[in-house]
Amino acid sequence: MLYSVARRRILKSMCAVGALVAATTFAVPSWAEGKPGGTLIYLEKQAHTSLYPPAAGFYPNGGLLNQITDKLTYQNPQTLEIEPWIAESWDVNADATEYTFHLRDGVTFSDGTPLDAAAVAANYDAFGLGNKALKQTVSEAISNYERSEVVDAKTVKFHFKAPAPGFLQATATPTSGLVALSTLKLSSDELGQAPNIIGSGPFVVASEKLGTEIQLTARTDYAWGPAKLKHQGRANLDGITILTVPEDGVRIGALISGQGDFIRQVHAYDEAQVKAAGYTVYGAKTRGTTHAVAFRPSNPLVADLKVRQALLHATNSQEIIDTLFSDNYPKARSPLSSVSAGFVDLSSDLTFDAARANALLDEAGWKPGADGIREKDGQRLSLGVYESLNYARSKETLQLLAQQWKAVGVELKLLAGEAGTRTKDDLDPLKTPLVPTKVERADPEVLKSQYYPTTRDQLRQKGGKGEGTTFVDADLNDVLDKIASEPDTSKRLEYTGAAQKRLIEQAYVIPLFEEPQSFAGAPYVKDVAFEAVGRPVFYSVWLDR
Repeated sequence: MLYSVARRRILKSMCAVGALVAATTFAVPSWAEGKPGGTLIYLEKQAHTSLYPPAAGFYPNGGLLNQITDKLTYQNPQTLEIEPWIAESWDVNADATEYTFHLRDGVTFSDGTPLDAAAVAANYDAFGLGNKALKQTVSEAISNYERSEVVDAKTVKFHFKAPAPGFLQATATPTSGLVALSTLKLSSDELGQAPNIIGSGPFVVASEKLGTEIQLTARTDYAWGPAKLKHQGRANLDGITILTVPEDGVRIGALISGQGDFIRQVHAYDEAQVKAAGYTVYGAKTRGTTHAVAFRPSNPLVADLKVRQALLHATNSQEIIDTLFSDNYPKARSPLSSVSAGFVDLSSDLTFDAARANALLDEAGWKPGADGIREKDGQRLSLGVYESLNYARSKETLQLLAQQWKAVGVELKLLAGEAGTRTKDDLDPLKTPLVPTKVERADPEVLKSQYYPTTRDQLRQKGGKGEGTTFVDADLNDVLDKIASEPDTSKRLEYTGAAQKRLIEQAYVIPLFEEPQSFAGAPYVKDVAFEAVGRPVFYSVWLDR
């Protein structure tokens, strides 16, 4: 009965996809290899939410903004070097408190207004300071921002209250996509509608069916892509149709049947099927923090270091990878991914050792109860956790983790609740003693974004987002501050290593694996690219059909 219901749902969804694609089916182009033409059908798992650039950390947001906005600079995804884009060159003073950018001439937004120094200044004043009246938040990629200064039409200078060594890299991220002044005047609520976003990118939004479909068309006069890219000029594609298709099986079925050309999120268990059909699987690297679980030490059940250490050693991340994932998901060796600047290999501190876990729990005073779950002072060592809907196989990962922890007498329960309940509970360490977590950014400051009280605050420290929190780690916060403010690169990387070590020494985090962004494409989709944290870039793509 359940099988029949699920099958009917998939068939119904497949028909819906077919109907949407039918309106945009493209003829076989007559051009030779590598020449412009055609429309790419891109199937996305989730609909975008806000398209205010600092919200681009959510992959559907960033994936769309990547096509319609440009950045001041370009981060080479292979070398991680910062290269020219809208800025032809730049100057940084010795203590990284002043950045001056010299802009390309002739760049315009799609509404015809100039992308000049005044426009760049207005963008970064919004990203760096926020706008409470419009509910535009401060970008987590920008620290210590003070003000902008328009030197002349092609020169803009930024001033910082303290050293901001991560700012140059921040200008290359999707969270710093440049938008027209008319877009910056809109409230956060209005920035959820794609046609309202006026960028200078190689594609423009032609139409939107909110939550289901977006039509992008190539901007024919586009002439200012990243300076060192092989492809220059307008995009090769005539357009992109983005369809929101939540069902995994429907996306894969649509791809293999020719209803779609490129899809996001291919689970590890589907990789073999996709490859066997002659399609390409892309495991795009996502530099930043690894897929992990983080504790909230304000919760008395995990306040004891020995308990957290025990759970770290009760975790068999290799079993999780072998059971649920593929070679595209390397075992985590630190809170920071191995392809990130400043990575330190802490494998020796992340060993699976059930005997050690049991000994630590014994030392902490937790003794097995009648059902095998440990107890202390009449309280069971029972922890609740919500799955993350944004991470690959989060539910299955946590279920396997629960089995591993049960073997040492700790109960891990998966909690159920609506989005509003989850969001509210996440602020209360008593209700959420731990959380699955990861964030991407190709700069060491990603650690501060993830764990500092005034940013994402995943540990729920006092002074952060949490409710009723008592826990604070001043030493950790100090080193995170230094990562965000040390202008000397070698010292900054030393602080990055120290932060990783602190997170593991205190067992605040249990790193599990490095999670890529997984995509699949038809064999005729050529020259797909991904920026430094795995969002697709379709500027150079062409269709060899």
